[in-house]
Amino acid sequence: MSNSGHPKDHGRRRGLMLVLSSPSGAGKTTLSKMLLDEFSDVKLSVSATTREPRPNEVNGKDYFFKTQDEFRAMIDRREFLEWAHVFDKYYGTPKADTEARLEDGQDVLFDVDWQGADALHDQMPNDVVSVFILPPSIAALEERLKNRPGSSPDMVARRMEDAKREIMHWRRYDYVIVNDSLDVAYQRLKRILLVERLKRLRQLDLEDLVRGLLGEA
Repeated sequence: MSNSGHPKDHGRRRGLMLVLSSPSGAGKTTLSKMLLDEFSDVKLSVSATTREPRPNEVNGKDYFFKTQDEFRAMIDRREFLEWAHVFDKYYGTPKADTEARLEDGQDVLFDVDWQGADALHDQMPNDVVSVFILPPSIAALEERLKNRPGSSPDMVARRMEDAKREIMHWRRYDYVIVNDSLDVAYQRLKRILLVERLKRLRQLDLEDLVRGLLGEA
């Protein structure tokens, strides 16, 4: 879908890095999809990985698929904003791809945990806007996890423990949204995006405009 229904920003704009985190079951994936569907200039970050492509996955669209040697060489060259080693596979966010998108005026959406959010902020603090999604209650979160296809009591218990560990880091974020109503939560997320786009440091033509206004051009 196009975002043509939204007012056009004045002049050139540097994109931002919209970082979303939440415990499993709080609605982060659904909110991300709603944002991507509405805004054509918000793109999901594409990670590099050493795992094998799944059927229908496209290199450069779903992931940048790398060998172990290629990935380690990228680590040595400091080409990642953040990376992790999970179950014998590497995952990372290539800096060059994100930087190109930001310079092109696109916003890049990241679905990461608190450690990933911290790493992204450390690398590019002026570009990161971080949002933490909270459930309205522990009971509501547990109910959502129980209703997931294929869930078992053991799986729900493990995810609840993981959720509590993740929630402990909520103060690290710029914004916090309580997802009691999906529609209300989405409207708040959208407002955060639109306001952050207007920040002075992201308006690339303002310096020239002001010089012109002051007769300095």
